[in-house]
Order: sequence, then structure tokens, then C-alpha cells
Amino acid sequence: MGHGGDVIQELTTDHREVEEIFAQMEALPMGNARRKDLADQATIELVRHSVAEEMHLYPAVRRFVRDGNTIADREVEDHAEAEQTMKDLEGLGVDDPRFDELVGRLMREIREHVTDEEQNLFPLLREATKPEELEELGEKVRSAKKTAPTRPHPAAPDRPPANKLLAPGAGLVDRIRDAVTGRGRTG
Repeated sequence: MGHGGDVIQELTTDHREVEEIFAQMEALPMGNARRKDLADQATIELVRHSVAEEMHLYPAVRRFVRDGNTIADREVEDHAEAEQTMKDLEGLGVDDPRFDELVGRLMREIREHVTDEEQNLFPLLREATKPEELEELGEKVRSAKKTAPTRPHPAAPDRPPANKLLAPGAGLVDRIRDAVTGRGRTG
């Protein structure tokens, strides 16, 4: 993650990358060990993406978009639901009966959220802001993803300023855990 362009281009590219991971999972038979690796990879990307949106995108929506508070609150609620699903999925192996149920739920939650953002929120934001503001937001989002957590933390704050203060520390701890365990490595 970290593609360039304005915030809408950046986040839309993230959406396509996660959809590709989902497609790879769907192409594998249930019980295939690679599905766990892909679920971990999707979680890493989704958590980083969500944290960056909560740090920078949603405050901009609140500031620039008409009814922005209502829209941002709904988006944060969607994130909370998906984050809880990822947390429930985190410790499960592919042989656990709940694994495929939770993967399916996560895919539905994310696909609905992506559709809503791309069809509703992004056009409203583009209309309400200047191109240079969208470019600046894109830079902030890319920067935030570099230090964001890689594991779900459903109890963590999701609004500034607390999320901006705590996310980098949680991200560091998560990346250390990932390095030690090999989580998120592909190949």
C-alpha cells in the first residue's frame, strides 16, 4: 500500500488490492492452508487502510462534506464491525468451523463498505474539496499507513486526536509481532 495520487485514487487502489486477495481466497477450496495466509494478508491491509481513513479521511469528510458528521460516523461504525470480525478471525485456523463463516462475513462487510465509499462518499468529497486538498490528504493517508497497526484493535480509539497518538505505537508492536511470527509474509 502506498500508490500515489490523491486520497480517492489511493484508497480506491487499496480497495482493488483487497478485492484481489478476496478473489484468491475464493478460488481456493475450504480448508486450504493458504486461505489463512490470505486472511492475514487481507487483515493487515484492511487495518492499515482503516486506521489511515479514520486519522485523515473522515475528519476531512466532517469538515468539508455536507452532513459529514453523519456520513463519517456511519463509516467508522462500518469499520468497527469489520474490525470485530477480523479480531474474531485472528486466532482461528482454517480447520475451525467458524473460519469460513467469518471470512465470508468479512468479505460482505468490506464489499458493502467499499461500494458505499466509492459510489457515495468519494463523489461527495471530490465535489466539496479542491484538488490540492485531495492530494494533501493522499500524502497524509500514505504516511499514516506506514506506521498504522496491522492487527485489529477493536477497543482502540477511532477518532482524533487519540487515534493519531496511539496508532503508531500499536503499529510498531504489531509489526514486531508480525516479524517474529512471520505473519503477512507471502510466498
